[in-house]
Amino acid sequence: MDLRKIKKLIELLEESHLSEIEIHEGEESVRLTRQVAVPMAQAPVVPMPTAAAPTPAAQPAGQAVVQSDEPDLPEGEVVRSPMVGTYYSSPNPETAPFVKVGSKVSAGDTLCLVEAMKMFNQIEAEFGGEVIAVLVEDGQPVEYDEPLFVIRKS
Repeated sequence: MDLRKIKKLIELLEESHLSEIEIHEGEESVRLTRQVAVPMAQAPVVPMPTAAAPTPAAQPAGQAVVQSDEPDLPEGEVVRSPMVGTYYSSPNPETAPFVKVGSKVSAGDTLCLVEAMKMFNQIEAEFGGEVIAVLVEDGQPVEYDEPLFVIRKS
């Protein structure tokens, strides 16, 4: 495959919201993947009411505020689904889950699989720590940006 075509595919991947492109031309094939950074949860856009509403206090510099529809989440870093799909805790029903509550993980360890459009996507830990909460069940449909795990960094 021509190097110019590969460069164009890389540009297409960078400009799009895709995390993977695979192209087959005859006997040649190219597969490009990228780690998709999952943005922190953002507050929904709400029209301003006509009455004056109190403004929230400013946060001190260096502190991130994670707004979540689920205030019951334990203290830690939330790992969110990078896509819509079906959550699987293990590669098949006969094997143990990749992780469970109390598991120690390192950066790059597989946490789960999310099946989207008949493709199984490995969701990997971006940092090391201890899994303190698994927020979804095996076979459950998940939405983009839905919390999957809470990990306490080590």
